[in-house]
Order: sequence, then structure tokens, then C-alpha cells
Amino acid sequence: MRRIGIREEDKYVQERRVPITPVHAQRLIKKYDLQIDVLHSEKRAFSDKEFLECGCNIVSDLSNNELVFGIKEVPIEKIAANKTYVIFSHVIKGQPHNMPMLQRFMDCNCNLIDYECIVDDNNKRLIFFGRYAGLAGMINSLWALGLRMKHLGISTPFEKLKQTHTYFSLEQAKEMVMQIGNEITRNGLPDELLPLTIGLTGYGNVSKGAQEILDLLPCIEISPEELLSLKVSKQISNRHVYKIVFHEKHIAKHKEGKTFDLQEFFTMPSHFESVFSPYIPTLSMLINCMYWDSRYDRLITKDILEDLYKKSDLRLQVIGDITCDPNGSIEATHMGTEIDNPIFVYHPLSRKPTFGYQGEGVVIMSVDILPSELSRDASTAFADALEPFMYDIAACDFSKEFDNLTLPLPIKKALILHNGKLTPNYAYIQSHLDKFNIN
Repeated sequence: MRRIGIREEDKYVQERRVPITPVHAQRLIKKYDLQIDVLHSEKRAFSDKEFLECGCNIVSDLSNNELVFGIKEVPIEKIAANKTYVIFSHVIKGQPHNMPMLQRFMDCNCNLIDYECIVDDNNKRLIFFGRYAGLAGMINSLWALGLRMKHLGISTPFEKLKQTHTYFSLEQAKEMVMQIGNEITRNGLPDELLPLTIGLTGYGNVSKGAQEILDLLPCIEISPEELLSLKVSKQISNRHVYKIVFHEKHIAKHKEGKTFDLQEFFTMPSHFESVFSPYIPTLSMLINCMYWDSRYDRLITKDILEDLYKKSDLRLQVIGDITCDPNGSIEATHMGTEIDNPIFVYHPLSRKPTFGYQGEGVVIMSVDILPSELSRDASTAFADALEPFMYDIAACDFSKEFDNLTLPLPIKKALILHNGKLTPNYAYIQSHLDKFNIN
């Protein structure tokens, strides 16, 4: 009988997600005669009792499980030898903080499958939490706006909104957003907030999730070009929120003046430079949902924020940095925050953060585990996507040579380590390991 282990998440105190829910476990047990061992947890979104009732075993350790499923990274001291781990490892960009973990996996002769790398023939991700990050991130950002405005002495309907995790379900949170939308329609927004302009970067699953919440408000969608002239318009509505979606072509231009080409932007980002800065003074909120790595120019630098602040040309109240790349596309995002301390105020002159919503500057929401604020909903959707691959992973004989592994192609593409060695698609990570003197 094949045995699957489900670990308890221990990177964050409030990480409550699971890769496999009790209902999904029950189906797998009945269909494939699998044994599923679930590590005891007091905080998991689904209780030990729920897993027991669905035929799982509750265990105190996973020493007998060669295959272990989780969500986030595994602490170095808890990595055991000769196991297959299926997690979000966050190593494919050569993230320095995770290189020691990767080296430990290698030293322990482990196999490592990364959900982020499970893609179809078109390199489209198949298993993700992106939508739920967008949903929770948008709710949190509107909540932060309400807190911030109240602190500044401006009453808004957003004061009624709470942080995402305090709602029992996504539907309950959506209902509150809709109530706020109805109030805006009836009574309008305060003059100090007009026009309320909310920009979103990207158009993938994260952005779609954020827009799903924003669209519950009375929105008028305008183009980035229209945004630039909106502040001088005499027809600004106080009963609407202005929504702007920025694509790559809006944030970058070719250095040689050539027509924007998306594929060239992806493959040769050095040919492009940022043109996002003119939009920043026109935004009330920015919701950052776009993938970024160090090859690309930043969306907002500390220098830009400082310059706008000195000119009193910074009306930006909240940045919802859902992508949460510390010192990344939003340079002022100095760290990922936790659910119980989700926002800070960044002062553009001192360049220092102050946790909470008080102080001078811009409020930044950068919770690193946003989907965990909708733990049950997010886990269910994730397990739906993972379920078709579960048995094939469990049945695989990882002792075979890499070329002979009987894995579905999307899973084989996501196999970063095979018996402690980087697989061909990920051999480049060795240079990052070497860079940080991890040998």
C-alpha cells in the first residue's frame, strides 16, 4: 500500500492551508487504496477529526512516509533523507534565503517537486493559489484604505470592511464588499478621495482574483491613457470607483523606440525601460499582481516615492503588493508581512517602515501568505487541481533513472531534484548555490 504524508505548515504561525482536504483524501483512499497519514495539527483549517472521519491516520511524525505533501518551504532541521517532497520551494529564481534548504534536500538525497513548476504544454500553471491571493489581497487593501482614511479624519464606507481572515468564508467577505458598493452608489464618496482610482498590474490569476472583488463595487473601467487626464476632468463621479488594468505595454517601452513586443519583453527585458512613473501621481491605490524578477525594471522605486513626496504630488494611499517580492517591483516592500501584522506605513524621506496604518507616507499591504486568509476555500480549489496527479506521484518509482520515470509530463517538468541532484531543466540553480558558497 502506498503511503502519503501531509505535513503541518510551520513557516508561519497563521499558515492554515492544506494541499489535500479530507474530502479529497477520502476519494484517493477509496479509489487507489492509498494510506494517508496526516501530521497532528492544532491550527490547520481542517481539523484532525475531519481527516479521521474521511479515513486518514493522524500521526505524530512522518518518518514512515517516503512521499510528503505540504504547502510552504520545509525548515532545514525537519528535512529527512530519501523522501520526496511536494511543496512550493521558492528556489527557481535562485532565492538566496532558500539556497540552504535546497542544499539540505540535495545532501539528503531527496526528490523535490514544486507546484509552481507544474505547467501544461503552453507553460500555463496548472496548480496554484493565485486567484485566492488576489481575492484576499484586494479585500485587505480596501480594508487598509478604510483604516488609513479614518486615521486621516476622512470617513469612508470602507471602514466597515474587516481583514479577510476574520470572515467565515469568501462569500461572507464578498457580501460585505457588495454592501459597501451599495453604500457608495447611494451616498457617494468623500470629496477628499476623488477620484478614487485603483490600478492593478497584470491580467493573470492573481489579477483576476483581485478584480473579482473590485468589480463588486460600482466600477468604471478606464484605460491607463484615460487615467492621465481624469484628474482634470469636470465629470468625475463620486459614486464610482475608477478601475485601471495595466499590461506590460503600459509599464515599459523599448529603449530604441521600437514597437512594443511582448515576447521580446519576456525574453530580452534589458531592451526595455520603465514608463510607469507618470501614472503613480494619479492613483489612489495600486494593487500589484504582476510577476517580477530582477531582470526587469521596478514599477516603483524608493527614489520615485521620495521625489513625489517632496513635490506634494503623491496621492497614493495604499499599495497592495500581492506579489510580495521584498525589495522587488515595489522597492519599498522591505519584507513580507504576516496575517496578524499585515500592513505598514513607508515614509518616503526616512525610507523607514512603521507597522500599522499611522504615520506619514504610503500604507503597504504585503502579506506573504494571502491565500491562507481564505484557508478552506483556497485549499479546496488547490486540491481539486492537484488530485488528478496524486496517484501518479505516489506510484512513481523514483529509484529509476530520470529519463525512465513514469510521471505525467507536467509533474516531470516540476521535478527540481531527483535523488538529490538538480534535473536538467534546473541545472542553472547550481550557479546560485555556488554564489552563496553553499557546496
